[in-house]
Amino acid sequence: MEKSDLNEWFKAGSIASESLEFGKRLLVPGANVLDVALRIEDFIFKKGAKPGFPVQISINDIAAHYTPFPDDHTIINEGDVIKLDLGAHINGFIGDTALTVEIKSNNYSDLIKASKEALDAAIKLCKPETKVCEIGESVNNVISNYGFSPIRNLSGHRIDKYILHSDLGIPNYNNNDKTKLWDGLVIAIEPFATNGDGLVKEGKRSSNYRWPGTTKIPRDSNTRDVLKFIKEEFNTLPFAKRYLVKKFPLPKINFALLTLLKDEILYEYPQLPEKSGGIVSQHEHTILVGDKPKIITKHD
Repeated sequence: MEKSDLNEWFKAGSIASESLEFGKRLLVPGANVLDVALRIEDFIFKKGAKPGFPVQISINDIAAHYTPFPDDHTIINEGDVIKLDLGAHINGFIGDTALTVEIKSNNYSDLIKASKEALDAAIKLCKPETKVCEIGESVNNVISNYGFSPIRNLSGHRIDKYILHSDLGIPNYNNNDKTKLWDGLVIAIEPFATNGDGLVKEGKRSSNYRWPGTTKIPRDSNTRDVLKFIKEEFNTLPFAKRYLVKKFPLPKINFALLTLLKDEILYEYPQLPEKSGGIVSQHEHTILVGDKPKIITKHD
């Protein structure tokens, strides 16, 4: 990897880390999730990066992919367990990071510690020749020792330029994948812990989309306008419906998104609730694999 690429990656990671700490302070009772997301994304822009994906604020049993809608009225309440998951990118080099906060209560402190300590343990293994199943086993052991379950059908992932979820999964349990890490690999490790069964299911729509690089062209000219904007602004990175309202009227957006989904030109991420309704915690860092693993999403 070019040194200039690494510099941009670490700069993006540092901004992601700063943004996470900034966003954490906004998670208070009575806060509107849309306002929180917009303020975090504005912070990312002001720091000289762009969102690597829409800010996700997933509450209680929702493990991932809750992206506020353009007219979202969801309010944060005392006792909520909130996963704040965000990314910043510079020229496609993405820092992906997350934490969990319990709002003004202390009922799930061990659950939150479980995912945090599982992440810390996994980072130490991010060295060349480590098998990905060994990372999964480490995550599982820490979470299980707390009396909780890792979420087995969510995983960390390799990150490439403009590709948030690339071709390698980093499991949260021993899945017997003997693939070995290599020097210079960039991965996101994100343990999820739950007091439920340890599986997520597909839930409601999320307002979180991605153009996967398909070459199909829609017939409708208005839909082509929207797709052109998506490609130019976001490339293959995820984006939110609310990102489009500054450019297009809502009826045009709604029609275009329906058309692009129907024609399989766009992919929409569903919300991911824990299957049994269990509360979920998550922590995440982006790591550069090496003899001394480096946390890209760490602000110095």
